[in-house]
Order: sequence, then structure tokens, then C-alpha cells
Amino acid sequence: MTSLICTLQDHRDDVNWCAFSGKLLATCSGDKTLRIYNTRDFSQLPFSPLSGHGYSIHCCCFSACGQFLASCSTDATTVIWSTVTGEIEAVLEHPGRSPVRICALSPDSAHLVSGASDGTLALWDFPSKKLCRTGAVTDTTVVACSFSPCSQVFMTGSTYGDLRLWDLGMNQLHAEKNAHDLGVTCCTFAPSILSGGPVVQFRLASCGQDSQLKIWSITKSSSKVFKMQLLHTLSSQTAPVLSCAYSSDGQLLVSGSVDKTVTIYDAKNAVLLYTLKKHDRYVTACAFSPTSPLIATGSMDKTVNIWRLEDGCSGYEEPALTSNEGRTSAGRSKLLVSDWSEDDVSEWLMEEGLGGLVDKFRANNIDGIELLSLTKETLASELHIESVGLRSKLLRKVEELKSDSVCSGIPDEFLCPITRELMKEPVIAADGYSYEREAIESWINTKNRSSPMTNLPLLTTLLTPNHTLKMAIGRWKTSQ
Repeated sequence: MTSLICTLQDHRDDVNWCAFSGKLLATCSGDKTLRIYNTRDFSQLPFSPLSGHGYSIHCCCFSACGQFLASCSTDATTVIWSTVTGEIEAVLEHPGRSPVRICALSPDSAHLVSGASDGTLALWDFPSKKLCRTGAVTDTTVVACSFSPCSQVFMTGSTYGDLRLWDLGMNQLHAEKNAHDLGVTCCTFAPSILSGGPVVQFRLASCGQDSQLKIWSITKSSSKVFKMQLLHTLSSQTAPVLSCAYSSDGQLLVSGSVDKTVTIYDAKNAVLLYTLKKHDRYVTACAFSPTSPLIATGSMDKTVNIWRLEDGCSGYEEPALTSNEGRTSAGRSKLLVSDWSEDDVSEWLMEEGLGGLVDKFRANNIDGIELLSLTKETLASELHIESVGLRSKLLRKVEELKSDSVCSGIPDEFLCPITRELMKEPVIAADGYSYEREAIESWINTKNRSSPMTNLPLLTTLLTPNHTLKMAIGRWKTSQ
């Protein structure tokens, strides 16, 4: 059996990936942050959340020892973090400055691979953080990557639907065309090497837009030729399968789908064991803990569910671990921060442990609009807050409000695809998508006129005001 033991509700946008180390859980989101939890009680570490990326974070992974965490983003970088201090150790800029969609560390932590929207691959020497080699899959986006347990080869998957096997020299060893109709979404090697004399064999799971989870055999012969054979096709989910992961012993396989379900299989026999249905939107991420019978699943409902696989031992007591961080009172949650009254601001200050500022804020008639416009200068000169630490804490809390699309329930089409914030001046770009004017103008100035959504060249930099969308956003705000 499986039981839901905890729901983490700290992210303010879609959860895109989950990863375990021996003692930690990392999650990343469209809200541009990573959050790090202690798996003992799922409390956040003191330095969580980690903020350093400029745009949505697509993937994260731990080094073998758990001392480092890698994350990649639409901002075209892969960032290496210390899980001891929360500090940035290195920023790896992807060749060509294309949005990085996937990153993977080898089991021996010697190499890191990053894959981008323009089909390029970058292989990095992880200890030195230096670029070793580059490669590419033309006319597609690389969205999946996994190292073999021997750390000598890795598999990539793309939106074109192919799976490709590479060695560390960036030589393509095998290409499985049309592995998934309409595109691959994730792939992962089983953790064990199956050896039989001169033949070495691996297992690989992949999933895709065809609503299927597939298990493959990858064999290396004595002549060093790789062959790939489909062993099982699992079709228990009724919509695209977005994520998959093996347990640390390779016996179980978990997947998450657009149909909002999580499925758990006996990987050896390809038998469905459990179907879990606690997410409200697409399940985008899943991961097994390597040290305990736990599974983490992330979703576009902005939550991460923690599941325990029961092993038959009675007496397990489910802790009440549901996180409270990120919640607002029922009254305020229906409003945009810019619509808050002075009372709403005072209530927020109390909840954030800043009750000592309530009188100052009331005396200066600080409402939601004023709150969002606060700066270090106005705090010091107009509100006479002398403590530098207090000013910094307040501004951090205000920045968190700005990055929160209040926005539980805000329609996705009202959010800028680049900033994931409610649009004020929506404009239509040449790719047909609508963006916040300031965000797309900045993007065009720094991204060589590529589309943030398709990565194809923009035929023109002309931006057309989207009056219809702006009116729709206005009506939605009024209704809230």
C-alpha cells in the first residue's frame, strides 16, 4: 500500500521537478526558486528557498554525495549550489544562450550534461565546472537526459520523439527514432548494470506525449556496438506521461501524467501496482528516495506530495507534516496585492513577524500599491526604519509577494510566459504568443531575436498591443 504523509505547498507556480539525495529533497518551479527540505520531517532548510535564476527552473539534480545541487532554467544557465550553505558555487552558461530544459549528473559526479531548446547539448567536467564538449540534435528541443549507472554513456530524449545514446566524447552510439509519437518527455536509467560475460546490459524507462511508459533493454556487445530493444509498453495512464523514475534498487517504476495520476509499477514484470490520485492538475515530476520508502510527486497544482510505500509493518504513524508556508488568509487570497487595503497590509505584517511596523505603516497609509513600491530609500527616509536588517527582511518579503501571482487560481493565459507574473501591458510578438511588454522587449534585446516559447527566430521585433487580453485581465481582477 501507499499513503500520503505530507503535502508541501510552498511554491507559487508549477512544480517542474523533484530530486532526492540521501537526506534532502529538492523541488524547483516556474516561480524561479528551488526549495530544499530535510527528509526527516520535511522542514525547509534555513537558506531555502534558493533564488538566483531569472526565469522558470525546469530541472534539478543532486551530486552523488548530496553536497551539490544543479538546476537549469529558461535563463540559459545551469547553476551549481552548495547544499551546505545554499550559496552559488558556479553558473554554467549554455553555449548559444538557449533556454536549458534538462540537466543530469553522472552517478560518479564526474560529468554534467545540459540540454537546450535549440537541440544543443553541453558536457561539463563537474569538478572544475569547465565545458568539455558540445553536441546537437537538429530541429528539436532536448527535454530528457539520464546517465547510465556506469557513468560512461547517457541517453537524451527530444520533442521530436527520438531517444539517442551518447558517449563522453559526444559521439552518438545509437538513435531510436520515433520512440514516442509526438515527443519524449522524460527518460531514466535503472540503477543496476546487468552483465553476462562480455555483454553489458542496462534498463531504461522513457515516457512521452503518446501517453505511454516504455521499458527498454540497452545492450553493449563485445564489439562495443549498442543495441536497443523495447521490452514493455505500459498504457495505464490516459494522457501524456510527463515524468518517470526508478527506485534505488530498480524494482519499482513510478510515472506522473497529464491525467493527474501517479502510477507505480513492478518494473521487472511490468505490472501495475498502484494508481494514486491526489493531485488537482498535471503531475509533472516524480522521484524515489534512495534511502527510505518515499516518493515525491510534483504538479502544476503547485504542490509536492510525499508518499510512503508501506512494507507491511503495522504501527507506522503518519505525521501531520503539511506545510503552512505560502498560505494567506482566506480574505486576502482573493485579492491582488495591489488591491490590498491598509488593514490587509497590517494583517500581512503580523503574519510575517513584522508586527512592530504596523503603527508606522498605518501612520503613513500604506496600502497594497504603496507596499509594492517600497524601496530601501523610502523605508529609511520616509518611514524612518533605522535597522538595516529589518529593512532587508521587509524588502525580501515584499519581493516574495511580487513573485507570487496571488494568484492561486489566476488563469495561465493571463501570466506572461517569461516572468510568470500577471500581465499589465500584454503584447503579441511575431511568434503569436502574448507577453508582458517589458519582459519581451528585454528578451529580444538579449536573446538574438529568438522566441521564448519556440526558440525559432522572430521574423520581426514588432510588438502589437493585445487590447482584448488586457480587457479580459481587467475583468478578471474586478471579479476577484
